[in-house]
Amino acid sequence: MHYAHGVMDGTQNVVKCCGTQAFADDKELERRTKELGFDRYQCVTVLASSDYQLLLVEAPNVPAAELRNAARWRVKDMLDYAVDQATIDVLDIPPDPAGASRSHSLYAVAARNEVIQSCMDRFSHARIPLTVIDIEETAQRNIAALLEPRDRGVALLYVGKSQVLLTVNFRGELYLARRIDVGLEELEKLAQGGSDDAKNRILLEVQRSFDHLERQFPFVGIGKVLIAPTPADTGLQSYLAENIDMAVEEVRLGEVLRLAPDVELERQAAWQLFHLIGAALRNEAKAS
Repeated sequence: MHYAHGVMDGTQNVVKCCGTQAFADDKELERRTKELGFDRYQCVTVLASSDYQLLLVEAPNVPAAELRNAARWRVKDMLDYAVDQATIDVLDIPPDPAGASRSHSLYAVAARNEVIQSCMDRFSHARIPLTVIDIEETAQRNIAALLEPRDRGVALLYVGKSQVLLTVNFRGELYLARRIDVGLEELEKLAQGGSDDAKNRILLEVQRSFDHLERQFPFVGIGKVLIAPTPADTGLQSYLAENIDMAVEEVRLGEVLRLAPDVELERQAAWQLFHLIGAALRNEAKAS
């Protein structure tokens, strides 16, 4: 079990505790969750990327209360299973504030009902009150939003085991999310020598994504690129900095968030808990 406890203290985001626990059986799991006091908090979990699809669709012209149902019909032919077996939620992409474009898009999040039910059952069995099931893209957005340059967008890359997740924020909103088929192990091997093929593939996909963003949302000017923590230096930050004409910086969670005195976030933990910490920053005023 990976966990992170985040609170808002005035205007500061504080990580009160976080960590990873292994358990021999359900009784040990239940005992530990009681010690951590999970039952006293609103608990959020993050779905694995393989458990859902994030689909870009044209926003239906319907009242906000009807948006989910209307989006269901928009995505029904994009799923490889029957739409009535899907749980659907939507994430709005705000249009040009100057009103220059009439087109309006949104992201629809689709997951099989059985995946959602299984997730809920696991938490119920462990006696952990589950309030929200979130996704990696919005959890990543929450961290990137803390680092946005004034009136500029920010791109953030998270290197996972098998893929890189690229997101672009502007004014706290998610405008672009895509996955690049390069994993951590491949980058770590290349960091020890060899060609820069994997890094070049990431660079190419980042540049293509920026070109797409400029065409679709010309009012979103990207001010800098951020690299999420990794267990060891992959050389990605320095490579992108050499090849992209903008600032490329590594995210240091200890500088972005206030950590409780007994909380330590070494590289491995910062990488492993990155999206959980992002989910803990969830603001209910802006539903994910």
